[in-house]
Amino acid sequence: MVTTVGNEDSLAKRLSNLIELDYDAIGAYESAIDRIADSQSKSRLAEFMADHRKHTENLGEHLRAMGEEVPTKGDAKGILTKGKVVMADLMGDKAMLQAMKSNEDDTNTAYEQAMAHADMAAELKQTIQSNLEDERRHRQWIEQRIEEL
Repeated sequence: MVTTVGNEDSLAKRLSNLIELDYDAIGAYESAIDRIADSQSKSRLAEFMADHRKHTENLGEHLRAMGEEVPTKGDAKGILTKGKVVMADLMGDKAMLQAMKSNEDDTNTAYEQAMAHADMAAELKQTIQSNLEDERRHRQWIEQRIEEL
């Protein structure tokens, strides 16, 4: 799924959509952790899920400081991100990791697109950059683990 998150004209909407995307990722990680048999993958996925929780919090702080309401859950895209994992469960751990990589591709793209905007204070830009680095680390590990399995 190609994401448009990160391209919104409004900074507040961009942050809200990033938070919703992170909530969607949390749902997908919960599904994968419940289903995956490989203990090493299960452990790392739990760490990555915690990063996504951190992203909802740190972006939420910025959004609150702007006087905006902070999302507390994902949106309809969550059905797709979680659905990929549930369907992949039928084909095993490697397929589930491939589904998670696809989800991470979307979060990487969203954060990269958000970084391209100049309408952010330095502190917010630093937060988004840090979150993007987490997303890149997640995807890199998942790609490596797929090769190992």
